Amino acid sequence: MLRKGGKIKLPKKVLISSTGGHWAQLNEILLRTKDKDGIQLITEKNKSNAGRKDILFLKQQDRKSRKFPFIFLYNTFISLLYALKCRPKIVISTGAGATLPFLVFSKMMGSKIIFVESFAKIHSPTLTGKIVYRFADVYFVQWPEMLKIYPHAIYRGSLY
Repeated sequence: MLRKGGKIKLPKKVLISSTGGHWAQLNEILLRTKDKDGIQLITEKNKSNAGRKDILFLKQQDRKSRKFPFIFLYNTFISLLYALKCRPKIVISTGAGATLPFLVFSKMMGSKIIFVESFAKIHSPTLTGKIVYRFADVYFVQWPEMLKIYPHAIYRGSLY
């Protein structure tokens, strides 16, 4: 949680993604954000970010792993705790699967959900994107071709 003058302050915004390219895209959004005060970051823990104190972590998950159901259940429980703890007004996500429980819980608690479909997807949707499209308040695509798949999405160019 964010601390200001020794007091715990709830974040206004949560930026959440899995690691890898989704995290890189989320950091592009963070770089372009003028007011960085009141932002909480959430991502999967890995070797590149393990020492960071400004991030809330989920477990790294891989849908192809035998451990996936257990890790997903763990991440679902942790996501519920994070959603209850943070109660953000706005959640911005670039996916992927590890973010889904947090997005659902935050939406249920009244947060505005902004989702950015992956830059890598030009002609087909991500699984997370297909699910989140149903309840996102704002949905961005990074290629005009994706408007055929997501007709109510917004195209404003790519993050790169």
